[in-house]
Amino acid sequence: MNPPRSKLSAFFDTYTKDLKADDLQRLFTRDTREAYKFLTRGVDPDALRGLPWHKRVWTHGRTLFLAFSMKLSPARRIVFATALVLALYGLLFLFRGIGVVEVAALPFGVSVGVPGPVFRPGTWPLLIAFVLMNLLVLLEVADRLSLKNDLEIARDIQQAMLPSGVYTAPGVEAIGQSRPANTVGGDFFDILPLDDGRLIITLGDVAGKGSPAALLMALLLAMLRTLVDEKLEAADLVTRLNVQVCRHAPGTRFITLFYGVYEPSTGELTYVSAGHTPPLVLRTNGQCERLSDGGIALGMFDHSTYSTGRVAIQPDELVAVYSDGITEAENPRGVPFDEAGLETALKNNHRQPLSGVGTAVVRAVEHYTVDTRLADDLTILLLRRTAN
Repeated sequence: MNPPRSKLSAFFDTYTKDLKADDLQRLFTRDTREAYKFLTRGVDPDALRGLPWHKRVWTHGRTLFLAFSMKLSPARRIVFATALVLALYGLLFLFRGIGVVEVAALPFGVSVGVPGPVFRPGTWPLLIAFVLMNLLVLLEVADRLSLKNDLEIARDIQQAMLPSGVYTAPGVEAIGQSRPANTVGGDFFDILPLDDGRLIITLGDVAGKGSPAALLMALLLAMLRTLVDEKLEAADLVTRLNVQVCRHAPGTRFITLFYGVYEPSTGELTYVSAGHTPPLVLRTNGQCERLSDGGIALGMFDHSTYSTGRVAIQPDELVAVYSDGITEAENPRGVPFDEAGLETALKNNHRQPLSGVGTAVVRAVEHYTVDTRLADDLTILLLRRTAN
């Protein structure tokens, strides 16, 4: 019968699970070298080769320190610099002078030493631990910055997928604005003119945020534009889109969607709201009307059906389609901005140019939350009927 393994041995086996010697070697060779190259990109290595070795070491160290620390936020940069200063300050107290430092032990009690700084016992392990901890932090920051760089490229691609500027045509103008809570987001909008003069406006909100929501957002937008080319009626298009979302999206994800088709000559808006926050129609008398006809969110049941709603938009009246990031934004006391805040922002600014109305709503949310860092993606799509 085998003796029971000690808890320490079991912990060690768990902690070193899947560890390979090649992983450690790669950590101190390839990973460290690639992190250095990433952090110091833009520095010409050929310019350093002609320097004496001690100047070259000093230049490499200074370059790496500045490249690393300047990529931190100002507050974190100060904390990092403080940690270094405190470490050096403590090291001075442990310093005992210049003497012979033992570097190797030979048989028969013979040791090999070289002149160097002498510290109190235990200082060198602490110093090595400090260096290793900083190495790990450097590698983690390099990985995160590399990922952030990729996300910024993804953000540019995502923004390029969305229409920019104000769309204008006889009888209508429309604009959309989207601001993700993270680098990329799961909200999207689209403004698509049809050959017969009608205009499609649509806004969707993928559950969640960040990269997973952004990938699903891109998939949905591509599927929606493909179905638009088939010239389907609004309810049929949303029903087909729901089937595709159920087929291709993870079961844990769902999408709310508002899909509308606007006829500029008559001012009629035909729409389907798939579980989306009810858009507001700001009438000329100052009243707000909510649009809620449709069905449940996309991706929940593949057999869901949707109904069509219709509303007449009069000249100078405004349709505001928005994501719940606007109404659910909270102030420091935890009170949401809510539809009342959105209505107030629309009423106070509806006479501005359409781009100014969207900007005013975003600023109102930021002012209300007392923080420009949003908890959720924020998107608003505005349509105004103009004189023909």
